[in-house]
Amino acid sequence: MRQRLSSEPDRYRGRRRVPTPPRSRYAVVVTSAFVGAGVVALGAASELPDAKAVNPTVLQNLNVAADGGDALAERSADGDRASRGEERAANTKISDEDAEAEAWLLPLDDYEFTSAYGVRFGKLHAGIDLAAPEGTPYKAVHAGKVKSAGYMGGYGYAVTVEHSDGTEMIYAHSRRLLVKTGDVVKAGQVMGEVGNTGYSYGTHLHLEVHVGGNPTDPIVFLREHGVDIKLRIESVYGIAS
Repeated sequence: MRQRLSSEPDRYRGRRRVPTPPRSRYAVVVTSAFVGAGVVALGAASELPDAKAVNPTVLQNLNVAADGGDALAERSADGDRASRGEERAANTKISDEDAEAEAWLLPLDDYEFTSAYGVRFGKLHAGIDLAAPEGTPYKAVHAGKVKSAGYMGGYGYAVTVEHSDGTEMIYAHSRRLLVKTGDVVKAGQVMGEVGNTGYSYGTHLHLEVHVGGNPTDPIVFLREHGVDIKLRIESVYGIAS
């Protein structure tokens, strides 16, 4: 084996190894990089708005957009349905009011037809008589305005109602009146109680109709408006068949 002489140059001595940095230096650099990135991320996050502080309207708009506008369309549909419901209710109310204005009804729920229109004892009996127990409430046959209410001589306590066409209807011999002059009444509204006041031969309601200021047969007049006193038929529409 050849021995190496001390004077022989070292073949590796001319090559220099690149000094390797200590591992601790790399750790410092990497750690600094991560720390810097974290600081930047925290700083960016601090600029974002807090979810609790976001305007609810903004969130609602975002939700509407995310839902494709379905919620907004649903609310619009609900509003349309409500509008249609209110319109139907208004139309129904108008229809009911029209029906009330046009109705012609019987003046009493229960009665006995005792006297017709015509000459009686040599004198015109200008109305019809409907017998009923004293105190029985009687009602307006048709809508109108109370032209007079009070004591009227032979009629006793009586009510005169003027209708929109100028026709007048007298309800006579009342025990008590429940309306006063100037009142506006509807068909079916209670106006007084059956009695025996004035020139009366018994407890009954005397019903009289004047057309153009002249008395006319109530049976014929009311039948033309859908009310039949003898058959006890009334019309809520005021249309004679």
